[in-house]
Parts: sequence; structure tokens; C-alpha cells
Amino acid sequence: MLCEVMQSFRGQPHYEKLSGFYPKAKISDRKMWRSVDEQWKRETVSLGEDFLGVSYPYITAADYMDFCRTGNRTRFEEKYFRKRYALNALVLAECVEDEGRFLDDIVNGIFSICEESAWQLPPHNTYVRDTPQLPLPDAAHPVLDLFACESGAVLATVYYLLKERLDQVSPFISSRIMRELEHRIFEPYLTRHFWWMGNGREPMNNWTIWCTQNVLLSVFLTDTGNELREKVLEKACVSADYFLAEYGEDGCCDEGAQYYRHAGLCLFHVLDILNAVTDRAFSSLYREDKIKNIASYILNVHVDDQYYVNFADCSPVAGRAGVREFLFAENTGNKDMAAFAAKDFMAGGIDSLLLPRESNLFYRLENGFCAADIKAYAVWHREEAVCHKDIYYPSVGLFIARDERFTLAVKAGDNGDSHNHNDVGSFTVYKNGKPLLIDAGVESYTKKTFSPRRYEIWTMQSAYHNLPTVNGIMQSDGETYRASGVQCYMDHSTGEIEMDIAGAYPPEAGLLSYRRRGILHKGGEIVIRDEFVLRDGSESGKRPVHGDGSVFREGSNAGEDVGSAMGGLPPVVLSLMTYERPEYSSDKRGSVLALGTLGEIGLVGGRYLKTETIPVTDERLGQTWKHEICRSLIAAEGSSLEIHIR
Repeated sequence: MLCEVMQSFRGQPHYEKLSGFYPKAKISDRKMWRSVDEQWKRETVSLGEDFLGVSYPYITAADYMDFCRTGNRTRFEEKYFRKRYALNALVLAECVEDEGRFLDDIVNGIFSICEESAWQLPPHNTYVRDTPQLPLPDAAHPVLDLFACESGAVLATVYYLLKERLDQVSPFISSRIMRELEHRIFEPYLTRHFWWMGNGREPMNNWTIWCTQNVLLSVFLTDTGNELREKVLEKACVSADYFLAEYGEDGCCDEGAQYYRHAGLCLFHVLDILNAVTDRAFSSLYREDKIKNIASYILNVHVDDQYYVNFADCSPVAGRAGVREFLFAENTGNKDMAAFAAKDFMAGGIDSLLLPRESNLFYRLENGFCAADIKAYAVWHREEAVCHKDIYYPSVGLFIARDERFTLAVKAGDNGDSHNHNDVGSFTVYKNGKPLLIDAGVESYTKKTFSPRRYEIWTMQSAYHNLPTVNGIMQSDGETYRASGVQCYMDHSTGEIEMDIAGAYPPEAGLLSYRRRGILHKGGEIVIRDEFVLRDGSESGKRPVHGDGSVFREGSNAGEDVGSAMGGLPPVVLSLMTYERPEYSSDKRGSVLALGTLGEIGLVGGRYLKTETIPVTDERLGQTWKHEICRSLIAAEGSSLEIHIR
């Protein structure tokens, strides 16, 4: 797609060389800086003042080796990103004021980043995909990972904005930036192959377009020659095409809403840069259905306020939409998405305005110059309701149906997604915009998260999604473990999906079929109906109920408790994950799990076993769940089981 456009552009008779990329005002353009949103300028200076006299963290060799030794990545990343947050804040504050009072701290930050032995994170310190990380970096042979590329983009943005002022201090500052970019970004990009660049055989993910975006920023925001720019642009188009080839025509991001910000939105910036340097040769791509579908994904998976439909490693609190979503919507002509992004930007307050925890300086700069427009758009459209439609994404198997009270999301597909959890057939339910049946998300990343032991982590296991465990066996990971016979139906009164999820389980589960049907009766209730057939002679408990193939979290004895109480583990045990602790009761209506004042779950053909409490002690989970979450276990009494959500 992009390569064809580039070839056509180069074939034009008037083509001589690429244009420059001048996205926002340099510090010397005081007229443009005076026109920037007043609140953004005021708060930006205040944030910059918080970092005056900052002592940039020194990253030691032992800091780098800590990941390989302990598996912990947050200790290193806290130092690494704190440095970049500080530099970004200081640079923007200086651009607003242009008085020089932030310059010394900016120069210190530039040199601190330039003096790092490597820009890649320790978990990414390898030259071949899915091979063990090296304990220390080889400074002579840089690795281009997500944050090496982003560090290059940060320094390039500083160079673009402040070169004139930095040269007044010393020309060696700008020359140092260029030397580091040439060694750490330009040379390895053009002379080495990293998996994310694509070769037609390796699967791509957000890395491809995220890294490509930042390499383009590094090249086109600095004083590079046309020959280098031509080579980089050609390679970038190839990688972007490999990235797009991984997407279905429906535009669904199989990594979830959080990763859309590093996938779909980075695609937008790639197109934006390419358009800027080719006299808008790529602008026609915004009219392609696939690009428009990629753009609108974030609106389609939004539930209400801070919540999103989530699966895989995505959190249900996936971050506010804002300027980048707004610009992508404007370029693709999606008025609903533009209104959604503007309103969500306003709901995010100062954090949405300043992006203080964003390591990409270009995004923060873009916010400043677009803040006034997005605020005005939000005011003009404040009375308009944002349209959230029912949708089915066949490329990933994601189904979403809504009415005035409920949002029902069901994940079909397979267990081979990028950032996969074993969640084929799982569902989530929101009522009145609040989580009723949940997908917990993922804990803070460690070495174990992206290792062969990934599925020992409880959040990855099907038993900690709204799914059955069969004869003590959970779902398995991999593309071959998938749903079959998926059928959907949607109209003004009903949203319905049906599938067989038996194929997501290994043979030892003893399943011949497991039909799951999810129905939203609009204006009424949600019904999840399971019907299953077990293989004759199938045995329960073929795997232990702990850790490595377990039904239960590491360290939990809940499986033993249930097995003991029932005289052995029941053949089919359904897990129901909730944020609120359910209260069980049984009356003339049958068995009910009440979730405070939010709603209730009626059970038909199932026997309540117990509810276990899962403390939320992990920092990443704690950003979404402010107290413990719960898992209730329901044993099927026959060959079918229904739950009614009211």
C-alpha cells in the first residue's frame, strides 16, 4: 500500500527531493508560540519549574543487569523514564518562555541521555527475536527497540525546537546529538535487520509501526541529507506495509485499546510525516476503508468514561483519548470519533493537557499546538451524544453489543494473539458504565511475562477469565487453540454471538463440544448459555490444580478446597470474575449472586461452590482495581449451564 504510493510519487516528472518536515514552531518563532493555548503554556511552565535543578538519575551497569538477575524491570525503567519526563518538561517550558532559565538543566539532560551506554531497555537487549537477553549492552552495536527509537525521537525533537538556542551555548551540543543519532539510530536502521522491520515471514505487532514512526522523527526533525532520507523513507514504507498486512480489513487491534495508542496512532504519525515530506502524496490513504477502520477502533471498544472493552494484556482503564485520536479522526473524516476524542480530552484534565508521564516529546509538543482546537471542538459538540455502535470484528473474533444499560463483549478468535491471554470465549459485562463481569488485565511486566513460563501467571490463564475449566484442565495457548462455528446476529432488539470453544482446550480436557451463546436482549437482560458434551471415559484431574497447568493461582489452595468439598473436582467449573464481591442466595427464583446495587447474576443448571478473594497488590493492576477482585466458582450440574445478568 505505502510502497505503491511512494513508487508513484518518485515517478512524477517534477520530483527532485523530499520536502522538509516542519510540524510545529521552533523556539525562535515567537509569534506562533504566543498563539498557543494559554492554559497549556501556564501549566507547562509550572511543570518545568518543578524540574529546575533536577539531578538526572545515573544508570549503572548493575542497574542494567538487574533484569537478568531478578526479572524485575520496573526499577531500571523508573530511572530511565524519569530522566526523559524531566527533559521533556524542561524543553517545553523553555519554548514557552524563551528566557534561558531552563537551558542548563536541558543541556544536562541531553548529555545524560547521550552518555547512557545504551538506549534499549534490558528486556529488549537481544539481537534475535525470542532469544535470551544479554546482561549488558554492547555500546558498539546498538539494539533498536521501542525505546531506543523513542530516545532518538526525543533528542531529535529537542534539536528541532532548540538548536538555535543550544548553538548559542555551544555548537557541540547539537553536534553531539547528531553523532549519537547517526551511531544509535541511522546506521543500525539501515545496516541491520531487526525483527520488527518485517521480512514477510515474521509476525508483526505494535513494535513495527511504533519504531518506524520514531525513526522517521529522528531523521526528518534533524539536519540530515536527502540520500539518507530517501533510504529511510523507502525502508519505512516497506515496514509499514508489513504492519498493515497483519491487520484485517476490519481494523481491529488484536493487542487491545492500550496498544492501539502504539499501533493505530503511530500509523497516523507515519502517514502524517510521509505526507509532509512528499507534498501530501499519501493523503489518499486516509480514504481507504482499512485505514478508517483502524482509526475508529478506539471509539468502538470504548465503554464509558475511563473504561474500555479489554482482552489480552490490555487494561480496562486504557488511558484517555486526546489530541492524536482527534487528529486521526479529522484526517479520516470520522466526526463521532473526533467528538469522542475531544470530550475525553476534556475529561482527562491536566494530565490529558500536559501528558506529564509521556516519554515522547513530540506527542507533548503536538498537544500544546492542538489544545485550543480540541477544546473549541469539545465546546461546539458538547450537546452531541457520542455514537457507540454494535460491532463484530471477524479478524480477531471480538463481538460488542450495547443498549442503554449494558455493554456485552465476547472474545472468540484464538489464543495466538499478540500479548495473548488464554481467553477464547470469555466475556465482559458493563452495566451503567460500571464493570460487572470483568477481565482483570495484566500485572506489571517482568522477565516471566514474555518467557516460556508466561502461562503460569494467573492473569493469563483461562481459569481467571469468565470461562469453564473442564476436568481440571484450562485452555492452551497458541493459534491452533481457537473457537469454531462462530455466528453473530445484531439488530435493534438483540445482539447475539454463538461459538464452539472446545477447540481452545487440549485433548485431555475430554471435550467433544462446548457451545457458548451470549445474548443481549436490549432493554432486558444478558444471557450466557453453555452446552457441552464430554468424551466418554474422560477423567478429571489429569493435571495438578496448581501452577504449571493449574486451574488456580500460584500459592492458592482454592482448588484443593473445592475438590475436597465436592469429593473431587467437578467436571465443568465456570469461573466468574467480578470487581464487587457477590453475595449468594437461593430463593424461589433460583440461585442468585448479587453484586451490591449494580446488578445480579442468576444461575440455571449450576451450583455455587465458593467465592475467592484476590488481593490487588500489583502496581499496574492497582491503577484499575482500587480494591480486591473476586472469582466465583460455579459447578455445572448437567450438560448445560446458564447465567442471567440483570
